Amino acid sequence: MPVMNGYEAAKAIRSPERPDANTISIFACTANTFQEDIDRAMESGMNDFLGKPIDVSELLNKLTVV
Repeated sequence: MPVMNGYEAAKAIRSPERPDANTISIFACTANTFQEDIDRAMESGMNDFLGKPIDVSELLNKLTVV
């Protein structure tokens, strides 16, 4: 992304100034699936993590949980 990466975007969405900050679902979707990548996504405020290639059934399952 040209202005900010996904971690920065998640933090901006979760900022206290947004009244809808806790109602927006954010998933990391990346081919980087090391534990440190998952941890970083979760620390930035994302709800969950999906490794690429995306398993559609896994995505649908995670969407029903959130």
